[in-house]
Amino acid sequence: MNFEQFNLDSRLMVGIKKAGYDTATPIQEAAIPAALRGRDIIGTAQTGTGKTAAFVLPILNKLLSGQRNVTRALIVTPTRELAEQIHDVIKELSTGTRLKSVTIYGGVGANPQIQALRSGAEIIVACPGRLLDLISQGHAKMANIEVLVLDEADRMFDMGFLPDVRRIVKAVPEKRQTMMFSATFPPDVELLAQQALKQPQKIAMGISRPAYTVTHALYPVPQHLKSQLLIELLKHTDTNSVLIFTRTKYRAQKVAQQILRAGFKVTSLHGDRSQGQRQSALKGFKSGHHDIMVATDIAARGLDVESISHVINYDMPDTADAYIHRIGRTGRAQRTGDAFTLVTPEDNDMIRTLERIMGQPIKRETLEGFDYTTAAPPRPAGGGGRGRGAPREDSRRPPKPAPTPKSYGRNRLAPRRK
Repeated sequence: MNFEQFNLDSRLMVGIKKAGYDTATPIQEAAIPAALRGRDIIGTAQTGTGKTAAFVLPILNKLLSGQRNVTRALIVTPTRELAEQIHDVIKELSTGTRLKSVTIYGGVGANPQIQALRSGAEIIVACPGRLLDLISQGHAKMANIEVLVLDEADRMFDMGFLPDVRRIVKAVPEKRQTMMFSATFPPDVELLAQQALKQPQKIAMGISRPAYTVTHALYPVPQHLKSQLLIELLKHTDTNSVLIFTRTKYRAQKVAQQILRAGFKVTSLHGDRSQGQRQSALKGFKSGHHDIMVATDIAARGLDVESISHVINYDMPDTADAYIHRIGRTGRAQRTGDAFTLVTPEDNDMIRTLERIMGQPIKRETLEGFDYTTAAPPRPAGGGGRGRGAPREDSRRPPKPAPTPKSYGRNRLAPRRK
């Protein structure tokens, strides 16, 4: 189905062509007609399927008629990065319409956001905390909201935002259109959906399994050799665009420094970086100035970077959903990608869960020429504890070395591009 068949306002076709849209993705084909009819929507879809445009285009179409310079649409999202990316999609698709949007989130000064609201932005894209502050101060006015979008609802639940989201829902008019998008629906999110939406149309696009365009491989390795193996993998891999995930902020910074010392162009994205540093890191990674980005799960959803060739899990994530969203950063929009995961024996339970979801074993790989038998460094006096999940490389007490992995066939790394 092409976009002309949606019978959108002709003024939107300029932005649609600028964005390079031709044929609608399945989530767009299902959601846009329902949204144009004013239906409430509950949507689930694999990342990288065009979900943002599925709700942005109907919003723009609605706002092109009726009152201007008044806030009429509100999009609530869990992270600053995702807010900015939605804002970028709105700006591109609204080319030539003079519709205005503003992003509202903490970590930066509020005055520019207040000025943007005063200038008559029709769309607010916001994170919950700062939005509630500006509502209470009278700067963000909710009286004319006609469309409310709750994006990544389960992620907002994970981050503790659900009470704030409920306050926001109460602050907007009861008579409105509401669209909720969530990868999973834990009980609290289900309850929120029942309270916030009226007779919603449910649209599911198969979030339960990783994208079929991604090839998966596990690299068994002793915990103390993870960093060395990672560096060697990068040396044997096309590193034009590689995203590496770690479990902690400290480890993300440490691994990025190790990669930098090995001679790669690398940046990092995690919660200890300022908003300016995070935006600079994203910009550098998107532009190709940095070939590699090391991130915590703050980047697992909503990170919209085209042509990421590899996702590497330095640490196995805590849940299958987190794995799916991490590796969803590659293999997007029908492109192929690779997902490598460095694993230790402590990860066996999660490996079995992932293999049940995929319906087949995940291939184990070894890197030819890498010495998996190197002993762990001596344990320092005093010892130290270990948190839940895989042992922390940055803890005081190094973990016991894992057994040397068996070879499971040839290494499947992509060759470097010349």
